[in-house]
Amino acid sequence: MKANLETGSGELGARARRGGEQLAHAQALGWLARAGLLARGVVYFVIGLLALELALGEGGKTTDQQGAMKAIAGQTYGKVLLALLAIGLAGYAIWRLTRAVVGHGAEQRDDTGDRVAALASGVVYAGLCVVAVGILAGSGSSSSSQKAKETTAGVLGWSGGPVLVAIAGLVLIGVALYQAYKGISRDFLEDAKTGEMSEPVRKAYTALGVFGLVARAVVFALVGYGLVKAALEYDPKEAVGLDGALRKLTEAAFGPWLLAIVAVGLAGFALYSIADARYRKV
Repeated sequence: MKANLETGSGELGARARRGGEQLAHAQALGWLARAGLLARGVVYFVIGLLALELALGEGGKTTDQQGAMKAIAGQTYGKVLLALLAIGLAGYAIWRLTRAVVGHGAEQRDDTGDRVAALASGVVYAGLCVVAVGILAGSGSSSSSQKAKETTAGVLGWSGGPVLVAIAGLVLIGVALYQAYKGISRDFLEDAKTGEMSEPVRKAYTALGVFGLVARAVVFALVGYGLVKAALEYDPKEAVGLDGALRKLTEAAFGPWLLAIVAVGLAGFALYSIADARYRKV
């Protein structure tokens, strides 16, 4: 009996592995990944553009991914575009979660750190897909900063809550440092098909990747810093999301200049993501 159970579980495990291998090499998954990278680029471009307009005094506002998608939905044919973005975000989430489980794609293998990062981004972008569907359905929700404050307030009330909030902040700061390292060291080029690029395209792709990743790192670091400060001061109002992090820049010395630089960087990250839709190893 025990031998039969072990044999059955072994066959089930083998089938699951074969299924994972087939999915990782499926052409459809590659298309979903590229659609997701394109969707990510569009969302970040709107965030960067609105922030740049604010920095230049031309209107605009600081916003997050949800605010960017709402802005898109308000345009002519915006709901059609948002529906396409939702499909792209779902594709990105499926691709990243598959990489986390299987450990490789059709063109590249992942180490443990890559798989953990893939799991985290897969969960985040699945959430963004849900947000996009909610906007299409007409349901509204609070900004990332308001959610951050509400969530932080709840966690601070737990036993050991301040420690958990501080750890979350430190993790985000660590992610920011990794993003900055990835950009400055040009490590991201290892994930791209640089051999298929012409020299001008490679230079432009490299510049966008460096500038964009560093700019996104600044935003992540500010969000993480806000969580650490909220934990130390036991004040959930210190917690911010992406929109709040951009707003913090306006409060610093030379705020409009800093916001403009980061906004251009986020737009650069958007263009890098769009280029990645063509050149990323999936």
